[in-house]
Amino acid sequence: MKQLTHYDIENIQKQFPITIVCDAIRTPENIGMCFRISESFGVEKIYFHEASPSIENRKVINTARNTINQINYDYYRSFEETIQQLKAAGNTIIGIEITDKSINIQDFNFKNHKKIVLLLGSERNGIEHINLVDYTIAIPMYGRNSSMNVIHSLAITLYEVTSQLTAKN
Repeated sequence: MKQLTHYDIENIQKQFPITIVCDAIRTPENIGMCFRISESFGVEKIYFHEASPSIENRKVINTARNTINQINYDYYRSFEETIQQLKAAGNTIIGIEITDKSINIQDFNFKNHKKIVLLLGSERNGIEHINLVDYTIAIPMYGRNSSMNVIHSLAITLYEVTSQLTAKN
């Protein structure tokens, strides 16, 4: 067995109709990792709140590596306005959040939606405007903790979404 390097691997480069909207994420490392994980899973675009750490932030740059230049992104001022524009463009808004109406991630059929917005809440308070989403999905957890880091949730969700979208059946 031989461990492969980045130079040995040639990924299938594919883009999916997935947009990420970050609801007031404040940690620079989470912004950087949002770029990195989104690029890895072929996300079309990311939206950050204008008060989020800038791409000029050293921690964002170090964490994102070179992915800042490989994925489209924009900043928004009004969360509600941005979500309404995305809905009007035919997107289904899916919050990654634990609510009394959340559907387990593996039970949600992502193939039923042509364009998907995955909405990430802030590290401290989750999704502030939960009433704007079409659905909420939750990741089953088996430990004592009831939540995980927002970017870990995004990674798990993107894995499930892209697995479903690329499945043969």
